[in-house]
Amino acid sequence: MVGGRRFRPGDGFGRQLDEHEIRVGEPPQNEPTTPPTGGLIDSAVYIRGHRFASPAGLAETYRCLQEQDDAMAWIGLYRPDIDQITSLAREFRLHDLAVEDAINAHQRPKLERYGHTLFVVLRAASYDDQREEVEFSELHLFIGPGFVVTVRHGEAPDLAAVRRRMEADAQMLAQGPEAVLYAILDQVVDGYAPVVAGLENDIDEIETEVFGGDPNASRRIYGLSREVIQFQRAARPLLAVLDALAAGAGNYGTDEELRRYLRDVTDHLTQVVERVDGFRHLLQNILTVNATLVSQQQNEEMRSLTAASYAQNEELKKVSSWAAILFAPTLIGTVYGMNFVHMPELNWRYGYLFALLLMGLVCGSLYLIFKRRGWL
Repeated sequence: MVGGRRFRPGDGFGRQLDEHEIRVGEPPQNEPTTPPTGGLIDSAVYIRGHRFASPAGLAETYRCLQEQDDAMAWIGLYRPDIDQITSLAREFRLHDLAVEDAINAHQRPKLERYGHTLFVVLRAASYDDQREEVEFSELHLFIGPGFVVTVRHGEAPDLAAVRRRMEADAQMLAQGPEAVLYAILDQVVDGYAPVVAGLENDIDEIETEVFGGDPNASRRIYGLSREVIQFQRAARPLLAVLDALAAGAGNYGTDEELRRYLRDVTDHLTQVVERVDGFRHLLQNILTVNATLVSQQQNEEMRSLTAASYAQNEELKKVSSWAAILFAPTLIGTVYGMNFVHMPELNWRYGYLFALLLMGLVCGSLYLIFKRRGWL
């Protein structure tokens, strides 16, 4: 209900306008992909799929809607303030719960129907190839009779491209707010494809690192697993949103061609979700394989250390054995080299021979003992 008048998207027009009148208005403004500040980015009023006017503010947009029959407003906002959201809620009679969600953000993808107004939350994703990370942004849509309000809380998706594509196809845009919703859903789902390709490339690199013995592979596996889980949380709930839209399409008289397009988006999203599910299972298997390889590597290192320790111990036995053998004659020689006056053996005729025999006997005995024990 806008200005006391209810619009029905996709219905016939109340009065016929010639081609000149439809094209009257300001030139189209392209909604920037990365706006410098928050607030109103682009606002346009369309009649029969053509841009009729480009109001500079919300009040002018409301006034233009009230003056034209069967018109549709497409308002694009980027991180709007509370006053702007409150103005839209008052004009289009948006539900308080939906308004609260749009202000607070941080919502999971969902679809809520409040009377004749739809509130849709989408999670767009983009892949940063330099940092090898997935970036997420939130988009809220209010879809009602004769109006579409988009509230972006991030840089993606590129709604300027969506607007240009829709304005180039007046027949599609003439379908009304439902067509805009389809186009935005299609843009969000199409934006998942580069993310899937980037994640797949990262997984291939991780597999190479795992079998190459990279010690940092485990950390990267955990990081990529977290990104895959976050991507699942963005993409999987969107299937329920599309199913709900498809279920309600017949009840609300959605054009059959538009319903076919919506089914095509659902097919693409299903493929994305299935591949992401496969990524998660694959990463779990890679993590298990990596843990096994790390364990095997540690076992090999332990065996190598044990072998080195054993060899070192054997060498130490040999050194110790020979040191003990050589110590015996040294000890005997040291005793008889002390030059004390009263040493009976020094004056004994066979003292020298006895000392040599004693040295040989001790050394030979020690050699046999060490040899028997395997030290030599």
